[in-house]
Amino acid sequence: RIKNIAMSALASKPKKGVETSEKVSRIRITLSSRKVKALEKVCSILISRSKQRGLEFYGPVRLPTKYLRITTRKSPCGEGTNTWDRFQMRIHKRVIDLHSPSDVVRQITSINIEPGVEVEITIPE
Repeated sequence: RIKNIAMSALASKPKKGVETSEKVSRIRITLSSRKVKALEKVCSILISRSKQRGLEFYGPVRLPTKYLRITTRKSPCGEGTNTWDRFQMRIHKRVIDLHSPSDVVRQITSINIEPGVEVEITIPE
């Protein structure tokens, strides 16, 4: 809660490399994937592009991993020994907050995103 207040105070100050004529808004980028390496690669590209443009950002914040588990019987007919298969899928999430005009975010996010990485961009009002 304290971080949000401090970040909103910082958002009102003029920044290097960003025109002050445009409205600076807070933009949240949520990345999710089953592959950690692809997810971290996309995060590092977004962060490096933000640093090049001199934007303020916060993150990547690593959210807890979701484990989707399914336990099923190995035997198709139900006869025989009770043996079980256990399958699981892990979903990893990262959150990056940017303070910049929306057209600058379009330039930053116009990258080749790794297959299997989902990107969700929200602008809280």
